[in-house]
Amino acid sequence: MTLINNNDSLERQNEKLMRIAQSLMRRVERQKDPSGLAYAQFERAALLEDQVRSRTRDLEQALNLLQESNLRLEQANAETEAARAYLTEAIESVNEGFALFDNTDTLVLCNSRFCQDMRDIAGKLVPGIAFDRYVELVSQSAYLALPDGETSAGWAAMRKSRHRNRNAMFNVRLKQDMWLQVSERRTESQGTVVLQTDVTDLIRLEREERARLQDKQARLIAATLEHLHQGVCIFDEEAQLLGWNARVAELLKIPMNRIQLGARFATLVGHLPQDFTLSQGMSRKRLLDWATRRINRGALRFEVAQANALVLDAFAQGLPDGGFVISFTDVTAERNAARVLQEMNERLEARVAERTTELAAALSAAERANASKSRFVAAASHDLLQPLSAAKLFLGSLEGTQSNVANEVTLDKVMSALGSVENIIEALLDISKLESGQAAFEVRPVALQTLFDGLRHQLEPLAAQKGLGLRIVDTRATVMSDASYLRRILQNLLGNAVRYTQTGKILMGARRDGDALRIEVRDTGPGIPEEFQDEVFREFARLDAPASASEGLGLGLAIVERACAGLGHQISLTSQPGRGTCFAVTVPMVGTVLGTVFKPPQRAVRSPATVKGRVVFLVENDENLRRALSMTLENSGADVIEAPNAETALELLEELEITPDALLFDEQLGGRMTGTVLFREITERYGRLPVRIISALRCEVLQETCRRMDVTLLNKPINMADLDLFLEEVANS
Repeated sequence: MTLINNNDSLERQNEKLMRIAQSLMRRVERQKDPSGLAYAQFERAALLEDQVRSRTRDLEQALNLLQESNLRLEQANAETEAARAYLTEAIESVNEGFALFDNTDTLVLCNSRFCQDMRDIAGKLVPGIAFDRYVELVSQSAYLALPDGETSAGWAAMRKSRHRNRNAMFNVRLKQDMWLQVSERRTESQGTVVLQTDVTDLIRLEREERARLQDKQARLIAATLEHLHQGVCIFDEEAQLLGWNARVAELLKIPMNRIQLGARFATLVGHLPQDFTLSQGMSRKRLLDWATRRINRGALRFEVAQANALVLDAFAQGLPDGGFVISFTDVTAERNAARVLQEMNERLEARVAERTTELAAALSAAERANASKSRFVAAASHDLLQPLSAAKLFLGSLEGTQSNVANEVTLDKVMSALGSVENIIEALLDISKLESGQAAFEVRPVALQTLFDGLRHQLEPLAAQKGLGLRIVDTRATVMSDASYLRRILQNLLGNAVRYTQTGKILMGARRDGDALRIEVRDTGPGIPEEFQDEVFREFARLDAPASASEGLGLGLAIVERACAGLGHQISLTSQPGRGTCFAVTVPMVGTVLGTVFKPPQRAVRSPATVKGRVVFLVENDENLRRALSMTLENSGADVIEAPNAETALELLEELEITPDALLFDEQLGGRMTGTVLFREITERYGRLPVRIISALRCEVLQETCRRMDVTLLNKPINMADLDLFLEEVANS
């Protein structure tokens, strides 16, 4: 417990200590204490006095500090007042009106120029007024010139919306044609500084400059309008005339005294001569309706004509300010020239139509002649293939019989001659189909090595017979093409190389060319001069080559070119006279088969006794070919039943009451039923039997029919190897 409360002030604590000390001194003086208690109290009193002195010194220091603080506060207040005075003096010296609002939008101070031109509210703008109140006073001032259609409340709302921006600047119009530029800026403490600058002189100067420029521009526009070859009229948003040139009065046949500033558009239209007509769907009423419309006014284009003497091209276009401009261009000469040109075109079209009719008739006659030629070639080839096939079969039946060496040589020569005739006929058929557009290409992946091996087996003996070296490089590539036509292309190229090369060698191989494969046939023959390299692809072209007529008609390269064009394969030729020739065919490549090179399947050799006792039903309308086929089949051990047509064949089967083991039908039997129809009929009666359809026709329709029926088609002349395969199938059935 202490005698002094530390929460008391220094004066109060000092007062308490003094009273305690005086009380203790009086008690010591009144009594005597032999035990020394009085001395202890005196000592305590001395200590208390010492504390009193210490507290007194602290009090004095505190009073000194307080006095210094008061002195500095007075100095700060003086400086603040001086600064305020300086600030007031500074803003008063500013030529603009100045006002400062704090972060609560309360006016802190302003100078005397602030809103001084609004004398009815200047005295009400005192520190402490709110910003919204200031805006309200300004909006209701009699000196404020509100924009057209604007109310005081609307102007105040607009002013407050701008105040929400951090910075704003705009012009305010006052009465007596005065202007103030108001600028607002935010301070760092989120207060607002408002400056009002008198820009009346600048606005008036700008008006004068604008008027001067407008006057100059008007003179320039007037000069430009007079310089134009077109007639031009400019109207304002009220459809009143603002500008024009003399050319418009001349073109529209309107007296100049009728065209005056401010004239109504409808009045000018009424002054147009009555013989003026509007074209392209335009009428005077529609034109007036367009002119009175102020929005959605699109462009107009029409013609104004006066009989046959004058034609004007009129173009009307709206302007951004709501007005519009119309121009008139004299196009009389152009229209007259167009009319004359139209008459000439009509005469030319009549002559062209007449000549076109003549050419169409000539073309039709040429097409009929070409079709007749194609039909003749096809029919002649068919008729030639019939006896040719019979002759080959008769000669084939002689192979293996007992004969002397001279007969065998003669037989070989006859077979070779018949083979040449067969090649010529096949070439005629190919060129006929390619020319008539009837060739059907079946493009699918083709293993190129299979074609190479077949061509090697076919042409190596011919090359060896002439003492030529023939090399065909093996390949693993697969290409997209028609196998039969690609084989025909390569066969013709290799055949020509063997035919026209006298010494040396022949090479055929394939190399990659990007995503394609380039198949090349090179020889060491006489070569082809450059001036004749295009000619070799024509029909019957042979370029004085030392080949006999029996070796072909010169159709091979013509077939190559047309087949490549139909398949989309590129054919190229490079040659040097005396050094040889290179033909190249570029074919799209599918991919490469890895591993061993493709090898053709090996056919089993047929034994003549394998079909012994088997019955083959032969239906062929050509007697010689039927006899040759019967002899060939019988030599193989088969029993043959013959019939000349389908009707006889059906009657014969019913009469014999026998089911044959195999069927061999010609497609063209001469009656109402074809070979494929006869096969369907017999299949319904006896079930499916081994069958071959033979025909000299090489059309896509027949090939598709046989594919759909899963029937093998043999083309005439019949190959003995194909016939052996048929007999092999019969033997295994």
